[in-house]
Formats: sequence, structure tokens, C-alpha cells
Amino acid sequence: MPTMDDILEHIGEFNFFQKQTFLFLALLSAAFTPIYVGIVFLAFTPDHRCRSPGVPELSHRCGWSLAEELNYTVPGPGPEGQAFPRQCRRYEVDWNQSALGCVDPLAGLAANNSLLPLGPCRYGWVYDTPGSSIVTEFNLVCTNSWMLDLFQSAVNVGFFIGSVGIGYIADRFGRKLCLLITILINASSGVLMAISPNYTWMLIFRLIQGLVSKAGWLIGYILITEFVGLSYRRTVGILYQVAFTVGLLVLAGVAYVLPHWRWLQFTVTLPNFCFLLYYWCVPESPRWLISQNKDAKAMKIIKHIAKKNGKSLPTSLQSLGSDEEVGEKLNPSFLDLVRTPQIRKHTLILMYNWFTSSVLYQGLIMYMGLAGSNIYLDFLYSALVEFPAAFLILVTIDRVGRRHPWAASNMVAGAACLASVFIPEDLRWLRVTVVCLGRMGITMAYEMVCLVNAELYPTCIRNLGVLVCSSMCDIGGIITPFLVYRLTSIWHELPLVVFAVVGLVAGGLVLLLPETKGKTLPETIEEAENMQRPRKNKEKMIYLQVKKLDTPPN
Repeated sequence: MPTMDDILEHIGEFNFFQKQTFLFLALLSAAFTPIYVGIVFLAFTPDHRCRSPGVPELSHRCGWSLAEELNYTVPGPGPEGQAFPRQCRRYEVDWNQSALGCVDPLAGLAANNSLLPLGPCRYGWVYDTPGSSIVTEFNLVCTNSWMLDLFQSAVNVGFFIGSVGIGYIADRFGRKLCLLITILINASSGVLMAISPNYTWMLIFRLIQGLVSKAGWLIGYILITEFVGLSYRRTVGILYQVAFTVGLLVLAGVAYVLPHWRWLQFTVTLPNFCFLLYYWCVPESPRWLISQNKDAKAMKIIKHIAKKNGKSLPTSLQSLGSDEEVGEKLNPSFLDLVRTPQIRKHTLILMYNWFTSSVLYQGLIMYMGLAGSNIYLDFLYSALVEFPAAFLILVTIDRVGRRHPWAASNMVAGAACLASVFIPEDLRWLRVTVVCLGRMGITMAYEMVCLVNAELYPTCIRNLGVLVCSSMCDIGGIITPFLVYRLTSIWHELPLVVFAVVGLVAGGLVLLLPETKGKTLPETIEEAENMQRPRKNKEKMIYLQVKKLDTPPN
């Protein structure tokens, strides 16, 4: 019985239908960017200081410049290792008293300003920014800074739960239905977040976005890889992720034009409602329908693809249903990911590599400290690094295969982190260059794990396998900030040592996976189990045939 890849060879592997569908789903990939990294702009923390009643009036009466006002009325930096008084503490002084002069107004209250009592910012804060963020609106600074960490953690917790739960639903009830539901919930919760009256409601709607958005992105990835033929599968997989990188560039531009977080959230969310039109534009995956023994529906979609591509479906390929109706409908199970030895090995290695990619990708960004004078340019530069990584994958993956470039990219990232530990601080340009090389390596590894993950699982559990394994990157996203900031307090280079070990181990484990270059997507668990042994089976079959032919007749 012909496979879906055999059928695509006749009706078009990447013709008009696949190109159109890829364009639609690439837009979905780009729209995921504001949810994954939008916190950089939505929760930007500007320079701030305690609000002190009476200071603006005194500054106006005395004609102070901003620098003079800060010098006279704001505490200076505190002792090393303590909180920053300039941002979180204020002088316990009544600034409305008329006895205060314009030249060193605190001189009459104490011989040294450091002797003056300090108190909390009970009147709020003043933020040095022309725009707004959730930090400035809800005062998520100083003793409330943990609420910002909770905001980001809620998204990653949502990613984790949604990846596992929605992955099962997509394999059980179909890709298209699940995709449309996630789009609707994501768009609605995004708008509701933009009009949230308080922090609690904003946190709830952000959690809901996390539950559905990443799962929707991965379902789109699964769909496009199942629609195209074998020879184009790796290209569209990489380009689908390049669309995410394009979304990074667009987000930087939109955030620059709209520095107010509510308008920014509205603007990046509203286009998601347009994706509901995919009900008429994107069909269900015929691979999934075949795996569920819904052969009549699968054949209808296959004929639709052939018509859109201007191809005719051979008669020999139109009897798919009659030969498979005796089969049993397959329902995905979490146990299928660990029940058989090869798939169990694939699952464990893929989960570790998803975790590694997330920790190194986010950890290197944090360690490089992209908190310069212009967050828009910093964000733009960090996004541009991802394009050469995608180019290197496209150049090498067909010539060398998946496994070795993937292993090499992990090892380069780990080696770069280890090498930077020994580069002295006065050679900062070299240090930054090496860390950027590591960033490029882990970006390649991140894109490769997405591609290979889908190729190692059979159709009946492919969506579930990708979403369960990728959920480990959400665990990595939750712990990475603590890993970076806690370890640097022990030794500044310790995070790099940890990144190096994790990356090098990931590269070694990748070499234990089978090569998927030139192989059709496995349709059954048995095919997935035999991915590392096709040549051996073929040689055994030839040997038996030769032996039979050599036997003289009686």
C-alpha cells in the first residue's frame, strides 16, 4: 500500500497548495513572537526612584535641573550587595517644609546625607520613560519585583501544561480543530489582557495565552511538515522557524512605534483573529486521517491538493480506503512514547535536548546582558544572529544530514561557553564574539531539534511526541533566570561552565539518534522502531532471496 510520501510524489511535494499553506502557517509562526519574548517590551523596567511629595514643587521653586534634583533629593548607591536605595528607598524628610534651602537643602538636617533615615517608597515611584509598561503601571519593582518573575513564569507554566494536554488532543481529535481552538482562545485572552483592570486579571489571561499559544505554533509546524514531500520537509521546517525570527524584527519595530504596553498588546494580538479564516484555507492533515482510518476524508483532501497543484491522481492510488478499512483505529497514548525501546530512547534524548536548547538560548542572552541604552537595537541585533544559523542549516543539512550538524552545533555552543571562561575581561570584544558564536550554535540546535523531533515519531503519536518533548524547554525557561543569577553570585563564570557541560553532553547524546536524512516519515510504531536498522533488514532480505534461488529443484 502506498504511503503519503508516495502519493505526494505524484500530486506535488511543494507546489501551489503547499506554498500557499506554508505562507499561511508562517504568519502564525511570526505571530507567536510577542508571546514568547514580548515581555522584553511589555515589562520593560526603566530607571526609577521613589516619589517624594513636595520635591517637584521645591525643584520648580529653586529652578533645579533634573541632575540637581536627583543629587539633592535621591539617596546615592548603597553598600555593595544591598538593594539600591536610589530605586527602592527615600529620605524620610518632609520636603514641604519652608526651611529647606535651594543649595544643599539637607545640610541643615544632618552633617552627612548618609546619616539621614531612609524609608520605603510609600508614595509610589517616578519612572524615567516616555512610554509605559506593566512594570510602571502596576509598580512591579523593589519589593514587588517578584510579581514580574511570576508573570513570566506563568507563561512558561502555560507552555508546559498546554504542550502536553493539547498535544494529546491534537493527535486524538485532529490538527485542524485543535489549531482553530488555540487561535481563538489565544486571540481572545490577548485582547482581555490588554484591557485588564489589575495585575491579577492580567496574570490570568497571560497564563491562558501560554496554555494555547505554543501548542498552536507547534501544531502549525506539524501540519506543514505533514503536507509537504520528503525532499522539502527539512526546508519548510527551518523556514517556519525563520518566520519566527522575522517576527522578532517586526516586534522590535512595532514596539518602537508603540511604547505603551496596552496599545502594543492590542496591536500584536488583533491579527490573530484573522487566522480563524484558516477554517476555509487549511485542511486537515491527510496523514492524521489515514492513521485514524478516516480514509474517505483523507482521499478527498488528497484530491483537493492534486487539483490545487494542477496534477492528476493516478487510479492506482485512489483505492486507499478499501485496503485499510480492516485496520484498527489508533488512539495516541503517553505510554507510546516510552513503551518500545527505540522510541523510549528517542524520547529521553529529545527531552534533554529541548531542555538544553532552552537553557543555553535564554541563558546566553541573559548572561550577555542586553540591557544597553537602547533595548530596541539590542533586541534587533540579537535577532539578526539567528539568520546565519538558519542559513548554515539549509546549506549543510542535505549534504551532511541531520545528526552530525545538530551534534556539532551543541558542541560548538558548549565549547564556546567553556572557552569564554578563560578569556580575560580586557579582551571584551573577543569574549563577546565567542559568546555570540555560542549563541549561533545553540540557535542551530534549537531549530534542528524541532525538525528532527517530528521526523522520529510515527504519525499516530507525532504531535503528542513533539509537544511532550518540547515541554522540557518550558521547564528550562522557568529555571534559567535562577540558574544565571544565583550562580553568578557564587562565581561570575559559573553559569558558563554549567552551559558548557550541558551543551557538550547534549551533542554526545544526539549521536545516539538515527539519521533521518532521505527517510520517509514513519507511519507506524514499528517503522519508527526500525529506523536504525533499514539497511540491515534490506541486506537480510537479499541474502534470503539469493539463498532460495541457489537451491536446486528436486
